[in-house]
Amino acid sequence: MTDANSEHDIQQADEQATPPAKKKNGIGRIVFLLITAACFYYLYMRLNGAAAREGLTLVDYMAQVFASVDWVPWLGLMICYSLFYFAIDTLVVTKALNWFISDIKYKDIAPVRASAYIISIFNEQIGKGAMALYLNKRHQIPSWEVGSVMIFIMFCEVFYLLVWATIGYSFGGEALPSEFGLIPYIASGAAVFLVVWIAYFRGLILPSHGFRDRRLFHAFRSAKPVHYLGFFLLRSPALIAAIIVYTIALNLFGVDVSIMTLLPLLPVIFFAAAAPTPMRAGAITFWVFLFPENEGQLAAFGFVQHNFFILFNAAIGLLFWRKAQRDLFGS
Repeated sequence: MTDANSEHDIQQADEQATPPAKKKNGIGRIVFLLITAACFYYLYMRLNGAAAREGLTLVDYMAQVFASVDWVPWLGLMICYSLFYFAIDTLVVTKALNWFISDIKYKDIAPVRASAYIISIFNEQIGKGAMALYLNKRHQIPSWEVGSVMIFIMFCEVFYLLVWATIGYSFGGEALPSEFGLIPYIASGAAVFLVVWIAYFRGLILPSHGFRDRRLFHAFRSAKPVHYLGFFLLRSPALIAAIIVYTIALNLFGVDVSIMTLLPLLPVIFFAAAAPTPMRAGAITFWVFLFPENEGQLAAFGFVQHNFFILFNAAIGLLFWRKAQRDLFGS
């Protein structure tokens, strides 16, 4: 961490350089609605076509799909996976805060990380903002420092998923849709970008350039290559577990799929799940697109799988909510 005077100077410079907020225009909202509409239209057409081939209405067709699922093993599987993901996710956040800010214990991060899942149902960024507020009140850590760490985590998340998509493509690329042939090229470009990015923030490129000195880039200025590698190693057990869990769950939904088939697909689907569409429509659409012979099963699977994960994580947050309130407000 830099000394107090330096951080104060950077803060003043940032405040002077930051332009006044502009009113949001409707372009982003329109794009959001168009993407959502396209996803639901695609799903409706595929599912309605599948129902027609079976001589059923869409409602009857989907009712048969849901009735055929072995729900009890699926529920137990997903509860275990969600708890494991929470443990890994909290570990990643704790380690990142330890690397770049201060020594904060895992047990102190768990309540606020879990509670943030509740807010993240509506908006992931507001959930991260809640963490910044908590750590500011509880540990007197400046919110911008926490924000810097959250940006670092989101940045690394993109490369972590891309690495696993590339690993999966190297094992089973020939069985994937032709569009996945872009993965090696995207990965190569991303690798070059990451090397330049690290070199820039380590001062090896354009050492006198002031952009890197902004407060929100504190974590990137402090990060060494070992931290990027550490993030990948710490986060990877969650994805490996997801591949196993999703393979078993798909079979419970009546879709015969192997771990090697999902290895390159799941990181890409997780990208789609992160898109701001209602009910994770982007991820559901990807499932149906990738497995066109099982439209009903994959639509049901995508809807239930992703939304259960989000809602159960929020339920975990409810268990920690009272403790987070006591830590934050002392009541």
